[in-house]
Parts: sequence; structure tokens; C-alpha cells
Amino acid sequence: MDQQSVTLLWRQFKEKNPTAKDTYQAWAFGDGKSMADELSDLVVKGVKTATASNYALYERENEPLPQVGDYSVILDGSEKAVAIIETTSVEVIPFKDVSATHAFLEGEGDRSLNYWREVHEAFFKKECEEVGHVFSEDMLVVCARFTRVF
Repeated sequence: MDQQSVTLLWRQFKEKNPTAKDTYQAWAFGDGKSMADELSDLVVKGVKTATASNYALYERENEPLPQVGDYSVILDGSEKAVAIIETTSVEVIPFKDVSATHAFLEGEGDRSLNYWREVHEAFFKKECEEVGHVFSEDMLVVCARFTRVF
């Protein structure tokens, strides 16, 4: 991670938003440089305002789920800070129950539910294999919505 770009972007954000809480996490979407570049670009453009992640990985790593009001510094594929988002909603639901609205807000491809399911099923299957889990339509997914704040 380019810590210097993260620190600089966060400092600029805090100068304009001094009452914002002081904690944040820095991370990139997806699982590789090109995906991180593509998805961070959608965030910067204001197209991507939602994301979905594998609930089982939070349990496995004993990590807390995202919370409303959390700030995240979004990294591009070169691990440079490009945006800051604030989480506005979080829900944990089965993969099969992810809505067309959520798929649209993720901003990827043609923004349809069919596209979302196809791409995310492949992504989650790969993730599951890496940790010895099996993908299923009933697996829990963390669906978060966010606003780009900087």
C-alpha cells in the first residue's frame, strides 16, 4: 500500500471535515490490479455505491463487519489512494437474495442482476476454494452501500 498517498488523502479529507471520526481502513476492491483499477474508477466516477463480500471470510479472520459510518480509503490497482467512502448501510443476506437494486448500485458490467450473479458467483467460488469452503446460493453475503465523500 502507498501509505504516503493514503495519509495525504486522509489529511485533506479531515481538513475539510474536521468533525469526521479519526478512524478508517484502506483497501482495494477485487482481487487484482486490473479489477482494483476498474472498480476504484467506478467509485471515483460515482457509479459504484455498493459492494458485496463473503460473510464467511469475516468469521474466519475474526474481523468485524463493516458498520454504518465507517470510513474507507479506496486504493487503485497500484495501491494508491483515490477516494474516501463512508458506509451508509450493511445487511447480511443469502447470495440468492441479493436484489437487482443492489446489483445496479455495484455499478459493474451492464448493472443487471444476471451480470452480478455471474461475476460474483465466479469470484466467490474462487475465494471459497482458497479457504476450503464450498460456494452455495445460500452462502451469506455482506451487502454494503456507501457514499463517496472525498
